[in-house]
Amino acid sequence: MDRDKLYAARLLAARQRPYLATALFALHVVASPETPTMAVDPHWRCYVSPAFVDRRTLDDLAGVWVHEVSHLLRDHHGRGDAYAREHGADGPGERLRMNLAADAEINDDIYDAGLPRPSDAVCPENLGLKSGEVMEYYLRRFRVGPRLQRLAWIDCGSGADGRARSWDLGPDGAHGLTKQERDAVRFRVAHGIVGAPGSAPDGWKRWAEQVFHPPQPWRDLLGSAMRSAVTAAGVGEDYTYGRPSRRASSLPGVVLPSLRRHPPSVCVIVDTSGSVSDRELGSALLEVTAIGRALSGRRDLVTVMSCDAAVPVVGKLCHAEGIALIGGGGTDLRAGFTVALKRRPDVIVALTDGQTPWPSARPAARTVIGLFPRKRWTAMPEWARVVRIEG
Repeated sequence: MDRDKLYAARLLAARQRPYLATALFALHVVASPETPTMAVDPHWRCYVSPAFVDRRTLDDLAGVWVHEVSHLLRDHHGRGDAYAREHGADGPGERLRMNLAADAEINDDIYDAGLPRPSDAVCPENLGLKSGEVMEYYLRRFRVGPRLQRLAWIDCGSGADGRARSWDLGPDGAHGLTKQERDAVRFRVAHGIVGAPGSAPDGWKRWAEQVFHPPQPWRDLLGSAMRSAVTAAGVGEDYTYGRPSRRASSLPGVVLPSLRRHPPSVCVIVDTSGSVSDRELGSALLEVTAIGRALSGRRDLVTVMSCDAAVPVVGKLCHAEGIALIGGGGTDLRAGFTVALKRRPDVIVALTDGQTPWPSARPAARTVIGLFPRKRWTAMPEWARVVRIEG
């Protein structure tokens, strides 16, 4: 294999895309006649066909270097495995679809500006789709039919779709990067992009922001916010003379109360205004049930009220299917907060689309707000923990 030509192409790629240099030079090259072109595995090995190197120009090879390392940086193998598990989509045909969708995600970001786009590069327009989207978006919108059979030769390796290839050296093979080393490479590349944002396309900027601020499942965030609220210092605590304080021994003749903790009570305000869909109300019922489980199954501690601009229904949580959610008018959750605070809860949870005014003063209870997806919301109060509920 002409390694001088291959490494010269990598150097050219690093000069044209300096923010990817760390990742490009982290790849270990393995000569592999079995590989159709160039391919990568999840352990950052790059398998290269000697015949492919011979027939491609230096500029073309530089573009392929950037293409293959982009699969690894964007974790296409992990995302491909996740998609396969979720949709039961496995086998060579489905993995080819994942490879094509991954190519469509990265190819509109990496070519031009010094790296010419090969005529056989898979781009969103080849699939009849719009550019600027991610692999999962494309996967939902095309199938490999007769029109795309000509692309069956494409194989960027297990690093692009997660399916092991016959040429892979595997996790125990030589020169593979550990998970910590792979994460370090991604972090350094992301740091370089954020540090010099003018030199990278928008797709890479979005990727870098996700590396520093990875998205978290909203249900985990909402559950965490709930647990934090109900276990915070002072929540459910009160003084009682039922058991004397241990400090009473230091003050003979004085009876001191002890501080006891009782299970916290939660009041859930569900926005039932006309702008909240039935699907979102169904999601709210699921969250109400989850809140009951978070309180060790003590449904008697959970009060649920529906609210648009008034509070027509207030009830204890018995079964989610028995909760009446009545409304359909305008939105003013201040009425809900007024009624809720009369019940003196420890925690208030508001599930809403956010199109509402909020109380001007901090309520006398810890507050968690779950926001249904909207293009914009009213300004959120500083005294509440806010979690965005994704669709």
